[in-house]
Amino acid sequence: MAIFLTKESKVIVQGMTGATGMKHTKLMLADGTNIVGGVNPRKAGTTVDFDGTEVPVFGSVAEAIEKTGADVTVIFVPPKFAKDAVVEAIDAEIGLAVVITEGITVHDSASFWAHAGAKGNKTRIIGPNCPGLITPGQSNAGIIPGDITKPGRIGLVSKSGTLTYQMLYELRDLGFSSAVGIGGDPIIGTTHIDALAAFEADADTDLIVMIGEIGGDAEERAADYIKAHVTKPVVGYVAGFTAPEGKTMGHAGAIVSGSSGTAQAKKEALEAAGVQVGKTPSETARLARAILAG
Repeated sequence: MAIFLTKESKVIVQGMTGATGMKHTKLMLADGTNIVGGVNPRKAGTTVDFDGTEVPVFGSVAEAIEKTGADVTVIFVPPKFAKDAVVEAIDAEIGLAVVITEGITVHDSASFWAHAGAKGNKTRIIGPNCPGLITPGQSNAGIIPGDITKPGRIGLVSKSGTLTYQMLYELRDLGFSSAVGIGGDPIIGTTHIDALAAFEADADTDLIVMIGEIGGDAEERAADYIKAHVTKPVVGYVAGFTAPEGKTMGHAGAIVSGSSGTAQAKKEALEAAGVQVGKTPSETARLARAILAG
């Protein structure tokens, strides 16, 4: 069992034939991901050889789904073309679109987010500007290194790509059911709450680690959801305790106004919901270990 991605998932890569797409398609294949095709209208009908694995290139997402039964797409398309790529995936009604691309304008993200809603939310969007998701030992859709963890019973949802990697590594001996990097842009598809709900329903997840960061109110809303709906233990970390007040930091979403959106305010909201919050990623990992050791 896993959330959103399993060994049965049939994955295509939009932008597979670009340098970044080629690099990460090779890595995803090495992690056991069932990649059934790439999409590039200019190279339709060709194949790409990844160390002996021939991957066909299709002219559109719809054609790739028709020919392969694909249900996941990973998008490595440059920012100015990314909106069209996501809209194409939504129009083809693929089940999951993982948008890795960084630097997509908020207007474009809002546009394809609204388009997904208008189409009945048949396509789950993860990202943009995210590392993707991994179900260790089964499938990897994105850029998360596949060799830093193993299968286990911890679920991870994180705004930060780098902190996703660190937490996977810190708890690598215990392992993860799935890890989802949702991205830190102001507008994203899958949220902390979506992942929390999925982990709560997943029989193979015993504990949830949630990583947030300064800016916005996503963590406060997640705290309210945890209090009302989550029965499994949750440990958390909020990046940005040392960020200077009034300064925009890192991700486009990491904007603090007044006391709203500060790391301290988020920590207090989560703790009020029964979440143990570490002051550092390593402390958060120790809290997770202590709970699982029981």
